[in-house]
Amino acid sequence: MAQIKGNGNMPNAHLHELLVDEMRDIMGAERQLLKGLKKLAGAAESPTLKQAFEEHYDQTENHIERLKSAFLNLGLHARGKKCKAMEGLLKEAEEITEEFEDSPAVLDAALIAAAQKVEHYEIASYGCIVTYAELMEHREVKELLGQTLAEEKETDERLTEIAMTEANVGEAV
Repeated sequence: MAQIKGNGNMPNAHLHELLVDEMRDIMGAERQLLKGLKKLAGAAESPTLKQAFEEHYDQTENHIERLKSAFLNLGLHARGKKCKAMEGLLKEAEEITEEFEDSPAVLDAALIAAAQKVEHYEIASYGCIVTYAELMEHREVKELLGQTLAEEKETDERLTEIAMTEANVGEAV
């Protein structure tokens, strides 16, 4: 059975490699997202949406720092791997931006849809990681990445709010 920092046998040690692989995947995803958020913010028409993307950029930098701390807590080097899912989601966001760039009334709604797909991927990823950490009794990792999970959920809620109050609401004719 695997050992953790002299704390005896690790519960659910069979999940260790999966936990580490998922952490590396989301580390890569977060780094890729930094570039994507700059593009989304640049394409947004609504000042509120632009600000939401810019604030999420800052949050994403913090998410990367938390991941680094989680890796250190596990006694591992913080390194990511290319996340094919994020690559695809960001490519789709780029395509949506190009497709609707001449339609400002639709563009922000399309950007929110693309961003929420990203958020839902991150929520699913962090949800799994937090569960694995809890099952393996990696309390600090669970706490650190649980904070990130909560922030990803808040971002998703904020995007929904912007969609419902601005982006998806057409002007009366």
